[in-house]
Amino acid sequence: MIYKVLYQETPDTAPVRERTQSLYVEAESEREVREKLSDRDINIEYVQKLDDVHLAYEQKSENFKIESV
Repeated sequence: MIYKVLYQETPDTAPVRERTQSLYVEAESEREVREKLSDRDINIEYVQKLDDVHLAYEQKSENFKIESV
């Protein structure tokens, strides 16, 4: 499964839509995504499991790249 993670770059930053970043992670569950990213100094706002249609849409973006963690 591919998950889209919305986050802020520093853990003490309040979520502000204009500064929200995203990355894509391959994992079996949301818990596994959070465990894989636990060593990063980020504030995870939301982890979204992408279905086939949403994944196809996200892959059209030039910024789409699956993180290797």
